[in-house]
Amino acid sequence: MPLVSIIVPCHNEADVLSETYRRITAAADAEVGARYELIFIDDGSSDDSWAMIEALQQEDGRVVGIKLSRNHGQQLANTAGLSVSRGDTVLLIDADLQDPPELLGQMRAVMAETGADVVYGRRLSRKGETWFKKASSKAFYRLLALNRKTPFPPDVGDFRLISRRIADILETMPEEDRYLRGMISWLGFTQVAIDYERDERAAGETKYAIGGLISLARSGIMGFSMLPLRLAGQLAAFMLLVMLCVMIYSVVQWLSGETVPGWTSLVLIITLTSSIQLAILSIMGEYIGRIYMTSKARPLFIIDRIVGRD
Repeated sequence: MPLVSIIVPCHNEADVLSETYRRITAAADAEVGARYELIFIDDGSSDDSWAMIEALQQEDGRVVGIKLSRNHGQQLANTAGLSVSRGDTVLLIDADLQDPPELLGQMRAVMAETGADVVYGRRLSRKGETWFKKASSKAFYRLLALNRKTPFPPDVGDFRLISRRIADILETMPEEDRYLRGMISWLGFTQVAIDYERDERAAGETKYAIGGLISLARSGIMGFSMLPLRLAGQLAAFMLLVMLCVMIYSVVQWLSGETVPGWTSLVLIITLTSSIQLAILSIMGEYIGRIYMTSKARPLFIIDRIVGRD
């Protein structure tokens, strides 16, 4: 039976880690027996997550613990797990148990039946999440759908089962601002969805604040599309047309001798154009900054220590 690698990024997940281990191992034991490895990545936790991972590894030889040198973020933590995984297939799953590990068997069955390289979970509902997060997530996926070259399935996170060749290709992709679900979609191959109901967190608090969600959305949009730059160019062209109309109107008024002070309109026009110029510059700066960071060619992550692996 082929080996399955299960990758679980952890950042301050001490409250839920024991239950996560129990449910994942129960699902994996029922599906693949002893032919799996459970890789926990401690992504710079400040609680007892790493101590618990070390204890789990002492009890269970199938557990592999990776401690990163600092908090690198979920996307790079998953990348670190992929770099040490050895499985013929790899399951990416969060530690909070919102995505049920019991779907492993169904995912493997779908992969075997369809010959797919990717089986991803598609959320039918999102329990325990605020209306703002649901609405912003929906808007984000609709915005990603504007990119016709790379199909991004809506309501899909990182929860998925991927083949070894997908994992190997991901390791060769050097971008620092990683958006794994987008990178996997970009690769192509056969990708199949299975629907499920997403649960509330089993314990603890979400690690994605508004800033983290915005950063992830920015990586998803700018990492796979030139749309922001094209929109900026179109907006600049539109404002040029508006300014041309205002200039013609001003000349006509001057020639007819009907000049008026127009202080308010002048201030509004200057404020509007200045704001648009700053917005366009910030978009350009974001792309240039990403080029600069990539040009440094620094390691994507740094591993402090590994337990459970020679």
